[in-house]
Amino acid sequence: MAGSTRRYTQAQLDVEHFVPDWFPQDHSAAPPIVAVDRRPGWPWPCAECHMVNGAGVPATAQIMGLPKGYILEQVAAFRHGQRGASAPRTTQDMADEARSLSDDDLQLAAGYFSRLKLVPHTRVVESANVPKTHWMDFVQVPDQDGAREPLGERIVEVPESFDDYRHGSGRTRYVAYVPPGSIARGAAIAANGSGAAPACESCHGARLQGTDAVPPLAGRSPTYIVRELLLFRAGQRSNPAAAPMRLEASQLTVDDMIAVAAYAGSRTP
Repeated sequence: MAGSTRRYTQAQLDVEHFVPDWFPQDHSAAPPIVAVDRRPGWPWPCAECHMVNGAGVPATAQIMGLPKGYILEQVAAFRHGQRGASAPRTTQDMADEARSLSDDDLQLAAGYFSRLKLVPHTRVVESANVPKTHWMDFVQVPDQDGAREPLGERIVEVPESFDDYRHGSGRTRYVAYVPPGSIARGAAIAANGSGAAPACESCHGARLQGTDAVPPLAGRSPTYIVRELLLFRAGQRSNPAAAPMRLEASQLTVDDMIAVAAYAGSRTP
């Protein structure tokens, strides 16, 4: 791994639930539940999906720097069947994880991730034409022939280095392609709302940096933000605290969601 002094064999990396920590200097000491596979079955180490530094990947959640109370609330929602994910298997995995966590481990993990400072990993680029991609290991990867295609009403988020992504770097950089004009339009929606949808800033703060109870959006993955808005709209996030966001998402078009996500992802945390 470029820039790392750590070395792992391919055999180590291929072990189920093994979590590499290429850059331990990027975070404080992680509790065992975050980084160590301690037993057969559940719970899995949090870092298997979210990385030791909480950076996650576009298909999971970037949990570094989220408020501790919010993390606890979301784990409780998964535990009680009140939060879905992008696919039934992912929902079931998180439900199993949440139900198997001890209260002590949950408190340790939530406290650890909440103390980490969010480091943006995604560069938001407006473009009408984007690399043609295919799915590999849960991420979109540009085709080797360099072909391009119209973006349309989408976000396409790709790793700058697939090898860094595949080996769980924790520092993997991404490019999120969004439609032209998205960032400015998203800024307007965030500040003023859209139709009956309230302004994002009314809850998430003037710079979308969140509060003790409301998650920060600035600098996070645009793909993830849109996915969660769609889950709110579909009723897949049904815990009581999600009620304001279910109302918000019901008033947003997909174009609105993309614009807001592009703007949020482009902001400094």
